[in-house]
Parts: sequence; C-alpha cells; structure tokens
Amino acid sequence: MEKLPSKQPALRVMPMPADANQNGDIFGGWIMSQVDVAGGAVASRLARGRVATVAVKEFAFKEPVQIGDLLSFYVEVERIGTTSITVTVEVYAERRPADPKVVKVTEATLTYVAIDGAGRPRPVPRD
Repeated sequence: MEKLPSKQPALRVMPMPADANQNGDIFGGWIMSQVDVAGGAVASRLARGRVATVAVKEFAFKEPVQIGDLLSFYVEVERIGTTSITVTVEVYAERRPADPKVVKVTEATLTYVAIDGAGRPRPVPRD
C-alpha cells in the first residue's frame, strides 16, 4: 500500500462534481492544471516573481481520480538554470475516509522560465 511522502505538499485539493465527466472520473485536463498550479507556485517562489510554463516533459496517469478523493501535490526541484526551473510533481489521492487508501495517481516533469513584466526571460536569482 502506498503512503504519502513525509514532506509537506505544495498543494492539496479535493475535486468536485463540476471537475468530472459523466462517469464520475475527474478530467485529466483538470488534474494537469492543478499540477501546473503546484509546480508554478514552487517555481515562482524560487524565481521571486513571475514564471511561465514552457515545457511538460512527460505526464503519466497511473490511476483514475474520483470525486471526493483528496489530492496532494508534491513538488521536487530537479534543476535550476540561468532563467529556468525544472520540477517533478507527484500526485497522490487519499480515498475512502472510512477505509483509507492512498494511491499515486500521476506524475509530471515541467519546466518554467522566470519572466519580467514584459514577459521576457530573466535570470533566476541566486542566494
């Protein structure tokens, strides 16, 4: 049985009926947008400002997500370049509160670029 990672998630959210198709499965696009929110939040904190998503290397769905699953999004920084930040986002679902079960539902690798007010790339600050 899967367990949640011991670190703090970047985002936790519960999908609602409006996020599901006619079978009660959550739309993959909705999950993808939440992955982008979680990854972007970490990247913008590191960039100390705006970032833009420039690439999604891979996106693998392992399990369907249902209405009522509590999703946790864990972000790991893979690389910080001159203007870019690459992260991997892993998503876990906590199911059935009466009989709890944790499953890894998806993971993705995304690259963000730090941008200035005009939308042009800028250096990622180094401390």
